[in-house]
Amino acid sequence: MTDFLQLLNDLDSQLLLAINGLHNPYFDTFMYAYSGKWIWIPMYAALVYVLFRNLSWRVALACLVGVALTITFADQIGASVIRPWVERLRPANLENPLSEYVHIVNGYRGGSYGFPSCHAANTFGLTFYLMFLIRRRGFTLFMCAWALLTCYSRSYLGVHYPGDLLAGALLGLCGAALMYGLFRWLVGYRRPQHFKDLWVPMVTGGLTVAGMLVYAAF
Repeated sequence: MTDFLQLLNDLDSQLLLAINGLHNPYFDTFMYAYSGKWIWIPMYAALVYVLFRNLSWRVALACLVGVALTITFADQIGASVIRPWVERLRPANLENPLSEYVHIVNGYRGGSYGFPSCHAANTFGLTFYLMFLIRRRGFTLFMCAWALLTCYSRSYLGVHYPGDLLAGALLGLCGAALMYGLFRWLVGYRRPQHFKDLWVPMVTGGLTVAGMLVYAAF
């Protein structure tokens, strides 16, 4: 078992260095911006608009509570329970021997431990919750692409192994399934036949990415 875990760790390290090694100044700027939290506020606001546009205000409010509980569950289980127990150093942590091979962007190294990734847990928690709630292929693909690129940016920046991100995504799935099930049971939620204006968060997110791509060029 020890040899198998060491093999997984070695493969994880090699994949991390492969992703992190694809750096250049343009994508350093883009990935650093993409990995930020506040940059996505317009898209989050657009998602809230979609909920209130298609659901009664009581159901939409309950849904927002479910999203908040999903993110809180995923974030706290990851950061307060699993990380202190596993104590896996981030690749960029100076105490990690691997850090001398990791390209650092803007001096950003993250905290001490990185397993699981809370970025992955939160973004995939939101993505899976909305996927369960809305069930529209185009919107689901958009949200999954957004979450996957968020995860990629974390390895690109050298602050998470791919294994950290996979574990975080699974934690987000668990939180979303649990909280959506609770929401559906309490509210008696019935999915509308048509969800209006799903293009709004998709266009907002796309314009946000486009803005970052332009910003990275200067």
